[in-house]
Amino acid sequence: MDPSVATLRREFRVCVAQTHPANSSRSSPLQRSLFMPNNVIQISKTKHISTAINTGRRVHYKIPVVCSAERDSPAKLLRQILELPGVHQGPACFDALSAKLVEKAGFLYCFTSGFSISAARLALPDTGLISYGEMIDQGQQITQAVSIPVIGDGDNGYGNAMNVKRTVMGYIKVGFAGIILEDQVSPKACGHTRGRKVVSREEAVMRIKAAVDARKECGCDIVIVARTDSRQAVSLDESLWRSRAFADAGADVLFIDALASKEEMKEFCEISPLVPKMANMLEGGGKTPILNPLELEDIGYKLVAYPLSLIGVSIRAMQDSLMAIKGGRIPPPGSMPSFEEIKEILGFNTYYEEEKRYATSSTQLSSDRGG
Repeated sequence: MDPSVATLRREFRVCVAQTHPANSSRSSPLQRSLFMPNNVIQISKTKHISTAINTGRRVHYKIPVVCSAERDSPAKLLRQILELPGVHQGPACFDALSAKLVEKAGFLYCFTSGFSISAARLALPDTGLISYGEMIDQGQQITQAVSIPVIGDGDNGYGNAMNVKRTVMGYIKVGFAGIILEDQVSPKACGHTRGRKVVSREEAVMRIKAAVDARKECGCDIVIVARTDSRQAVSLDESLWRSRAFADAGADVLFIDALASKEEMKEFCEISPLVPKMANMLEGGGKTPILNPLELEDIGYKLVAYPLSLIGVSIRAMQDSLMAIKGGRIPPPGSMPSFEEIKEILGFNTYYEEEKRYATSSTQLSSDRGG
């Protein structure tokens, strides 16, 4: 390694460690990534930081070497990600545990999936049955469990423009970094399914304006992801028109659901070129082609959501486990983490170590808890 590169890396690590230790809740995801053992971190002679991603290509992150004693807000962290070059993957979580696993896997941010939350919390389809209050409750549990920014699924704002304002303010209060708002009627239909209908152009744009106003009134910078379902409900031209209008109204990220071809995806990314675009890689057979991150980056996307991976594999794993138990067996070792691994994921060891700080002479600590 070039001595100057080694020096730069050391100085950067020292700078970060002095203000934001790796295990501190005040450190940002980008800072903590420097200390994650599974990440490959290098600083080149051009003072770029690059981290290996699973596509086999390195993405160069241009990050200034600046120390800050203040913790960045979730929205600010998300905006920092949006400013980084390349495309950024965000698996969709549905509860605190799934969100924590996304963070532990090294992702810089994640989404919440209304489909998955409706499935996990209610065992019901994503057809507008889950309420604003239930999404707020679930969202608060998720954002409190992680320190990476989370983009919340705000559905259609749960009503008119006034409801949208309340929804945005509520999502800000529970710690969401961003919110996805769509232009469907109520009750909404799930993406990539039949029966989708959208509100008028005027009402759709007014929802985004209401969201922007709510953000200003709260003094927060939550990222507004404007989604239109008009590609499937009306036409491609209608979805492109609405996306341009959403950008003009102040949306930070644009998202057309259910684009039907790579050509349509390219056409979408060419409109409002300064506004980042989001892709939805619906696993298991949606209308949009499944492309790898490099292909999506070449087309022009910035954010990529994977809405069903975690809930889907969870359902199948639980089904398999139940069949094993029903047959008088337990799930084989390779199909699930060991008890020790589960405890580590959930923070038992960290809890026990911190518990020692408050032990008194009368405290009864069992031997397996380090007493």
